[in-house]
Amino acid sequence: MAKFDIAVLGGGPGGYVAAIRAAQLGKKVAIIEKDKLGGICLNWGCIPTKALLKNAEVLHYIKNAEKYGIKIPKYSIDFPSTVARSRAVSDQLSKGIAFLMKKNNITHIEGSGKLISKTSIEIDKGKNKKTVQANKIIIATGGRPLSIPGIELDNKRIISSKEAMILEKPPKKMVIIGSGAIGVEFAYFYNEFGTEVHLIEMLPRILPIEDEAISKELARNFKKSKIKLVTDAKVSNIESLKTKVKVHLERKGKEKTIEGDVALVAVGVTGNIENIGLEEIGVATEKGAISINKFNQSSVPNIYAIGDVTGPPWLAHVASAQGHVAAEHASGHETTPVDYTNIPGCTYCQPQVASLGLTESAAKEKGHDVRVGKFDFKASGKAMATGDTAGFVKLVFDEKYGELLGAHIIGPEATEMIAELGIAKALESTWTELAATIHAHPTLSEAVMEAALDAFGQGVHQ
Repeated sequence: MAKFDIAVLGGGPGGYVAAIRAAQLGKKVAIIEKDKLGGICLNWGCIPTKALLKNAEVLHYIKNAEKYGIKIPKYSIDFPSTVARSRAVSDQLSKGIAFLMKKNNITHIEGSGKLISKTSIEIDKGKNKKTVQANKIIIATGGRPLSIPGIELDNKRIISSKEAMILEKPPKKMVIIGSGAIGVEFAYFYNEFGTEVHLIEMLPRILPIEDEAISKELARNFKKSKIKLVTDAKVSNIESLKTKVKVHLERKGKEKTIEGDVALVAVGVTGNIENIGLEEIGVATEKGAISINKFNQSSVPNIYAIGDVTGPPWLAHVASAQGHVAAEHASGHETTPVDYTNIPGCTYCQPQVASLGLTESAAKEKGHDVRVGKFDFKASGKAMATGDTAGFVKLVFDEKYGELLGAHIIGPEATEMIAELGIAKALESTWTELAATIHAHPTLSEAVMEAALDAFGQGVHQ
C-alpha cells in the first residue's frame, strides 16, 4: 500500500493547487483524478467557455467593422473550428497541469477514489483496484450542473453547459433556463452566432445575485441585441421531441409554452459528495455540501474539503484559494483563512460583469448609511476611443468611515478591472485612497477613480 503525507481527491483548480502547495512545503503528495487534470473548470467550464466567448467577440467586431472604417463585405463562419479552438486550449492547459505534477514530484493516480477509512482511499480504475494511505486527505471532487426536479437531461435536445460547448452548429432557436453567469454567457455567445435566444429566469431579474442596477443594464443591452428575456417564470416541464423541445412555463398565474431546437438547463451547480465514502467515515454534510471550518477542515479533523463540494460560491478561484489554506494547514504551516467578503464574481458575456462585496441594497439591509458613486463608460475617453461605451462602475461606500463596501462593474474589461477594487477592499481602503490615486489617462480604470469622486460629490467628467 502506497503511503503519503497528503492525498488529494480530485484534480481541478482546487485539488491541483492544493497538491502543488503541499509539495512546495515538503510533503509527499498524491493526487487522484478519474478524468483529465484541471477538472470541470479547465476542461468543461471556465477556460473553454472563455475561448468560445472570445470567438463571439471577434465575430461581433467583424460584423461591426465598418464602424472602425474597415469594410468586410463577405465573411463566413466555420463553427466546428470555433469549437475545435476551444477544445485545443483546454487540452493544452490540461497537459500543462500534468507537467506541473511531475515538476513538483506529485504522484498522479488515475481512477475514481472513495474513502474507506479516515486515512485510506480506495481507487477504482476499471477492473483494477488499489488503496493508498495518507495522514491527511483533501477532498476536491468538484461539482456538476444542477438539474430541474422531474426534468431529465437527454444531452441532445435538453442539454447542460457541457453539451452547449460542443454543438455541431448553432441552433436556430435556443431556450436557456437560468440567467446566472452560465446562462447569460451562452445567451450572448449563441445570439452572436445568429441563434434566436430565449432566456428564462425564475426570479424578477437576470443575474439576480448582482446589484439591481447591473441587472437592469445587462437586460437593456441584451434586449438591444434581440435576446428575448422572460423573468418571473417557473419551468414546469420540458418536452423533448424528435425535432424540437417544448418548454412549459408558469408566469404570473398563466401558462406559456416556448418551442425551440434545444433547451439549455443552466440553473446552478451542486457538489459531487455522493459515492466517495463520506457517510461511512462520519464526514458531516449540510444542504448537499461538506461542512468545513475556516481552515477547510471537515468534521473529521484530518480530512479537508475545498471547492464546489463545500457549497457556494461555486467559483474556481475560491477553490484555489481554499486549496492554499487547506494544504498549508494540513502541512502545519501558518495560513490565512479565505475572506469570503472579498471574492470577485465575474461574468464574461458582453458587456462583461464583475463585482465584489455588498450590493447597495445589502449594505442598507446591514444598517450602513451608504454613499454610492457611479461613472458611465459613455463618459470615458478610452471607452469612446475603443467604441465600447456600454455600462458603468458603481461603488458603494460606508458614509461614516468612507470604507469600500461593494464594487460593481458592467462594461468593457470589467472582469480585469475588478482586481484593483479587491486589493483596495483587502487593504481597507476608503473612498479617499481610490479618489486620490492617480489613474493613467486614457484608461478604462479611470472610471473607478471617477466613481469614487462621484460618491462624495466631487465627480469631474460627468
